[in-house]
Amino acid sequence: MEVSIETFETALSHEHGNTDLAVIDEAKIQQAEKEMLDQPQVECPLTHHFKPGVYIREVRMPAGTYAIGHYQKTEHLNVFVQGKVIMIYEDGTKEELSAPMTFVSKPGRKIGYVVEDVIWQNVYETDITDPVEAEEKFIEKSITFQEHQKNQQLFLSYDRSEDVADYFAVLDEFNISHEEALETSYCEDDQVPMPYGSYQFEVLESPIDGKGVFATSTMEPETVVGVARLADKRTPLGRYTNHSKYPNCVMVYEDDGNIYLKTIKQVSGCRGGQHGEELTIDYRQALNLKPKGN
Repeated sequence: MEVSIETFETALSHEHGNTDLAVIDEAKIQQAEKEMLDQPQVECPLTHHFKPGVYIREVRMPAGTYAIGHYQKTEHLNVFVQGKVIMIYEDGTKEELSAPMTFVSKPGRKIGYVVEDVIWQNVYETDITDPVEAEEKFIEKSITFQEHQKNQQLFLSYDRSEDVADYFAVLDEFNISHEEALETSYCEDDQVPMPYGSYQFEVLESPIDGKGVFATSTMEPETVVGVARLADKRTPLGRYTNHSKYPNCVMVYEDDGNIYLKTIKQVSGCRGGQHGEELTIDYRQALNLKPKGN
């Protein structure tokens, strides 16, 4: 949401009518979170970068917004790539930071007002290559944020009965039983993690069925989300992308012989840290998919 620095500070100091910013404790931060999460949220694209031994969580935030970060569990490297931000510290002092700069921060929460469009990277040492697992290891989301997210998911979990009914229609068309489909889906023999790279999706609980793939950044049509089948092995994109009667993605063979997930419509990403749109395909299209030249 777009606010002035004065509105931002007012939200932080609103707890029990206290207007003193001398001490910013967790109760005051969560009160500000509660008030501001009820307002319209701005788009904040999130990209997960994985390299050998390194995970980089990159967030972009537009000017004129404020940000209350999740609690960081560990000391870690910060790379401030672009922009300008006014940081507000626990003792109430303020400092204006301008990119580019790097520094190591202690465990805790970052609070800031974005003056110029920001690109901020948190860098962690780990061999984890799953975004959700990495986030769970390094950050802790407040009770206030988690409750708001659950309420949003309940509100957005509209009736997906059409998708479910169409899923069973697909099984009938291809003479596949539901039990066979589940056995294939849950089989771990042909599953592999995503290869090292940069990704704008997460695997989360789905209102369609089980887990699904959700965008963390807005994607335009024809965007390659990532590899779904790699050398005859299913990645999380191949394992968790759900069926929809009105899909926003397709599976495609590329010249390297692997299958990739690609968008066919614009897909919305994170807003204020909330989950983006679920990525879906028509299983008919995937089951009829042929390698190039066939």
